[in-house]
Amino acid sequence: MSHRKDTVTFSATAPSIGDIVRLARGEAKLVISPEVETRINAARTVVERYLADEKPVYGLTTGLGAGVDTRLEADDLIAFQRRVPQARAVGVGAALPRDTVRAMMATRIAGMAAGGTGVSLPVFEGLVDALNAGVHPVVPSLGSIGAADLAPLSDLARALLGDGEAEFGGTVMPAAQALERAGLEPLPLAPKDGHCLVVANSLSVARACLALSDLDTLVDWSLSAIALDFEAFRANVSAFDDRALAARPAFEQRETAARLRDLLAGSSLVGEGAARRLQDPLSYRCAPQVWGALSHAIAEARLATEIELSSSGDNPVVLAYEGLILSNGNFDMTAFTLSFERLCQAMAQCAAATAYRTMKLMSAGMSDLPRFLTPLGQSRTGFATVQKTISALEAEIRHLAMPVSLTLLPAADGIEDHATLAPSVLDKTQEIIERLRYLVAIELVASAQAVDLRGVENELGAGTAKAYASVRRHVPRLEEDRAQGPDFETIAEVIRSPV
Repeated sequence: MSHRKDTVTFSATAPSIGDIVRLARGEAKLVISPEVETRINAARTVVERYLADEKPVYGLTTGLGAGVDTRLEADDLIAFQRRVPQARAVGVGAALPRDTVRAMMATRIAGMAAGGTGVSLPVFEGLVDALNAGVHPVVPSLGSIGAADLAPLSDLARALLGDGEAEFGGTVMPAAQALERAGLEPLPLAPKDGHCLVVANSLSVARACLALSDLDTLVDWSLSAIALDFEAFRANVSAFDDRALAARPAFEQRETAARLRDLLAGSSLVGEGAARRLQDPLSYRCAPQVWGALSHAIAEARLATEIELSSSGDNPVVLAYEGLILSNGNFDMTAFTLSFERLCQAMAQCAAATAYRTMKLMSAGMSDLPRFLTPLGQSRTGFATVQKTISALEAEIRHLAMPVSLTLLPAADGIEDHATLAPSVLDKTQEIIERLRYLVAIELVASAQAVDLRGVENELGAGTAKAYASVRRHVPRLEEDRAQGPDFETIAEVIRSPV
């Protein structure tokens, strides 16, 4: 996958998560290589041969779902494809954010570029043109069970057919008007094209790309917050000693500890006798193990997402160089969804540890600092009420981390009796990330306050000094009581950027 600063090229190599994010948020232009066009045309040739031979193909010459037993008449093939997105546009709820819609469009294009859909080249190119022109269909957020994201992709498709609504130039308008203003024609559907547009898990994979991108930055800041908290608490850095961690090398714990050691390099805390205790509470001592588990879960979720971006999950799948169209279950997202359920639970473990550490900084008996980190005595509240926000955020994360993918009502007259609720899992993943970002912001602000009260601001390590300075650039030390919600909002916004 190649790209210049302002373009991303889909070629013989699968797109990366970063490519999808750049198309969604950086609004780079998408370029399609000749190799991809060759794939599209090769698969389309197979579709047309099956049509000419009048062979039964799901969604091409037959109905969909329970209607698989219904053979389509020759003069109904194209009209049926127009009905496919209309009949499946059953989504409800708030519209998806703009970056999610763009990521969903880019992800569906990536799936088509893999070559197994059988989509016609004009429809493929029309989808690319809509993304590049900034025509963003209005897509309700609720209604998919993750056995292909039929409902959201149907609203996307029907907007590009000139029905429904779309956003263009910052204004929501009738989709036909948006296409006209962008200089685009409605998609020219041929047999199978309507089904090709909707039979994918593009919303789930799009959300995965955006979530993983957000997590990359959040984990960096979270490790900085841990290290700064260690400085403020004067915790024992033997918890990061690689010799101890090598004695039981659980997933990613040694790598995590190495990153924490780098953040603390040059700190007075690494000197002999600097720690206040022989052993600290587990939320401190087990940081490499807990964040190592998070890193491992992220890696698994990343791999699952990369598989989806490099593959065709279509049913049926067109195997161009075999000359075959085969029914299959490759749209099933069990492995992908379970990786994100695991990721949610790993984030919940980190959220709890973050909450516990931050509260211990505020406890005079635990930290040997003024209670609630106020320098003006107990006639002031200091950080006391912040504990309620911490508690609320942690409780919501713990609730969201509970599995949602285990039960489902069968649909389509009992034919679709298994699905993973992947979109719901990815939705809660993003909600957990949002709340964890606030917890990390609070830990950073509280740790910076504790560093000031401890008087070690000039003894910090290279990485912790950078984190401390980032906080103090935006949030002054707390003296007299003030509203702290705006402080946490400010640092949460800072966290959205790389360390």
